[in-house]
Amino acid sequence: MADDTLRIDRSAKTLRTLALERMREAIMDFHFQPGERLVERPLCDQLGVSRSVVREVLRQLETEGLVQMIPGHGPAVAKPDLGRTDEIYELRALLEGIAAKACAASATDDQIALLDAALAKLLEAWASGVPAEVMRATTKFYEALFESADKRVAWEIVSGLNVRINQLRSMTIASANRREPAIAEMHEIMDAIRSRKPEAAEAAARRHVESAWNIARTALQPDGEFGSAAEKAVGSAASRAKEVRYRPVGSFSK
Repeated sequence: MADDTLRIDRSAKTLRTLALERMREAIMDFHFQPGERLVERPLCDQLGVSRSVVREVLRQLETEGLVQMIPGHGPAVAKPDLGRTDEIYELRALLEGIAAKACAASATDDQIALLDAALAKLLEAWASGVPAEVMRATTKFYEALFESADKRVAWEIVSGLNVRINQLRSMTIASANRREPAIAEMHEIMDAIRSRKPEAAEAAARRHVESAWNIARTALQPDGEFGSAAEKAVGSAASRAKEVRYRPVGSFSK
């Protein structure tokens, strides 16, 4: 009989993983504002974990581009850089356009049905009004799009940028009057794919990205809504650090 004493329970999440997910979610939800310092002791209290776990989480978030080390001040929530943001949207427009074009050209009826189902889930998420649900459903839709297009390497590239993409996506989703145009743009993409019009599908996908790109570029200007939020964060960081809006990670089973 096999010795199972060393077998790993693959369904269990470590405390570090849970804390990382909670912090990533907090940054995406703007619980911590761009430019705001992340002080270890308050984070330990808020998350209900040790200082060593907090340090590991902050190091991981730094590698993901969500946290930056400020000399003399320590870790802080990273402010999206306009130049890098432009690069991310350029890549998105190129790769998502290629995937949509390939889908329209070669996706099977079953694959298109899966895309329709993913779009329906995305519409439900928009209706819920919960940004985190919209981001999750959007990621699922694009995963299905790239899979149906047989563009696995392109999806690997997009997946590697997903944390930064979702940081920007959380900003554009929260923008006023984004919901209806975004839904219309997604319908345009799917209409072109169903009609087997590769060029139209590519153009629709690129327009969708460019629309979000314009919102992000405006918001990231110093006098934009995102720039203003970052400036306000400095003055209110200390008082917000005492608030506990997230359940302690320690209350979850390991």
